[in-house]
Amino acid sequence: MYVADKVDIVVIGGGHAGCEAALAAARMGKKTIMFTMSLDSIAMMPCNPNVGGTSKGHLVREIDALGGEMGKNIDRTYIQSRMLNTAKGPAVHSLRAQADKTKYSHAMKKVLENVEKLIIKQQEVVEVQVEDGKVKGVVTNTGAIYECKAIVLAGGTYVRSRCLTGECIEYTGPNGLKTSNKLSEALKELGIELRRFKTGTPARVDARTVDFSKMEPQHGDERIVPFSFENKEKDIKRDQYPCYLTYTNEKTHQIIRDNLHRSPMYSGVIEGTGPRYCPSIEDKVVRFADKERHQVFIEPEGEDTTEMYVQGMSSSLPEEVQIAMLRTLKGLENVEVMRIGYAIEYDCINPMQLKHSLELKAIEGFFSAGQMNGSSGYEEAAAQGLVAGINAALKVDGRDPMIIDRSEGYIGVLIDDLVTKGTKEPYRMMTSRAEYRLLLRQDNADLRLTQKGYEAGLISAGRYERFAAKKSAIDAELERLKHVYVGTSEKVQAILEKKGSTPLRSGIALAEILKRPELEYEDFTEVDTDRPDLSLDVIEQVMIELRYEGYITRQMRQVEQFKKLEKRLIPADINYDDVYSLRLEAKQKLEQVRPISIGQASRISGVSPADISMLLVYLEQRNRSHKDESTEKEEV
Repeated sequence: MYVADKVDIVVIGGGHAGCEAALAAARMGKKTIMFTMSLDSIAMMPCNPNVGGTSKGHLVREIDALGGEMGKNIDRTYIQSRMLNTAKGPAVHSLRAQADKTKYSHAMKKVLENVEKLIIKQQEVVEVQVEDGKVKGVVTNTGAIYECKAIVLAGGTYVRSRCLTGECIEYTGPNGLKTSNKLSEALKELGIELRRFKTGTPARVDARTVDFSKMEPQHGDERIVPFSFENKEKDIKRDQYPCYLTYTNEKTHQIIRDNLHRSPMYSGVIEGTGPRYCPSIEDKVVRFADKERHQVFIEPEGEDTTEMYVQGMSSSLPEEVQIAMLRTLKGLENVEVMRIGYAIEYDCINPMQLKHSLELKAIEGFFSAGQMNGSSGYEEAAAQGLVAGINAALKVDGRDPMIIDRSEGYIGVLIDDLVTKGTKEPYRMMTSRAEYRLLLRQDNADLRLTQKGYEAGLISAGRYERFAAKKSAIDAELERLKHVYVGTSEKVQAILEKKGSTPLRSGIALAEILKRPELEYEDFTEVDTDRPDLSLDVIEQVMIELRYEGYITRQMRQVEQFKKLEKRLIPADINYDDVYSLRLEAKQKLEQVRPISIGQASRISGVSPADISMLLVYLEQRNRSHKDESTEKEEV
């Protein structure tokens, strides 16, 4: 072995987590190396080629607000864009874009290759060197040593992975790529607890053999909302490609039931735990036996290919069974399969070994991100990669980590769930997991997190100035509308009549009348003569703040209570055996997680409100005892 280079940060993996981690570290001025199993698989989309969707769209906009790359990259390469859940309130609106998967990967690789201080290498990391509880470097399969001050582990689904289709088992990563077989043992030797998880992907079919006339077309939106706050609609608007909707039927389900014994998931061949919220088609047929049909979306994988993704038909059944069941669907009667579906098993770590900074508690300077932490999805991976990369760079500089709490972002919810509660199956982000989701909307991600990105060093001065101007414009307009009154003039009453709104009997502030759901900001342009020229995103924030003022105020009070508990810190040297009346399960869970605050302790599964009360009593007694000791020392 020989020392090949000395760098600040090593990133292991070139998927969505690895890309964000490497970019963040390098952009923060740290000499960084990103190792990947294949230069051709950087930012690859081995599953559905889309970004965003319910709750995941929130993550992408938060990544952008912090200075990450995913939002910009999907804006460059989308082929269809839709805003989901528009019939509901703004808290659950979620942007989703279908990507050209090849262009997405190439565009991200181009960005990486043009960032100063970032080196990209196609090599396998087989060992992590640790000395006195701190990372020292990594060793590659060629025997090269790369010394470093921090590491971000972002191995994705490539760590000791194997792909299964019926009786066929291949020891490869996604799409037949090389797997990393030696890293697992190296991690175990360091005392890191590993788990075995499973996910899967459906077949890809040839568009030339699909009868789209028998399916329901799903078109993109006319108005394009960019993922990146830096982009405007006019900058990224382009022709879009439709997706198509079809359904499974009783024939499909019968073929699946007849062949369940050949599915590695049901035959006992698969060891890993699969995702509850993204089940295979065989899992759906078994779990929802009363359902006569399931939705299946046929989605293009890119502009320059005939490959189409069969969303909703993830399967590990044998090849001939997959083909037979696909051909029972309307429009797929004569379909040809280009790539067969498969299940993939892989090693990941128990995320409860991590701090909120995503640094391992037991090894200083060793961070982990993405599917290595037991999550699923490109967006969840990228969000963790960005946080890990930022905190690795801050660690090198000797600065405090950037922590996003549950009241500040979906990223905070994601990380807190993983490190506090852990996960027994691939974790997927959902809006229902965020208790403050009315405040954590995708539309205001920049207002919530750009300040943190700026302080970390990922937001430029120019972008920060534009952000500050937007924030100021929102605040100024909200205040102005409180002091602009409209009376009962014919013009005003005509506006209200046209919109089906109740006529006014006396004057009222615009801030009050705009709370009516049937009225819009632009309705009063003619009577509000001193109105400033505002951008659409400013107007959107003003209207949401006005209409949901009561709910927002109530949730802000809840956040204040949450913050109080988060500030009640638990001493790092606490011995939970000393806490009187604490149940055995609570002691074990608290000892395992080692929460940093009462707030975090209260979210640990198995720790009850009564346990928290006992813990608070103990901490109060401990504080008094320490104060008495200090007083005695001063008197002496």
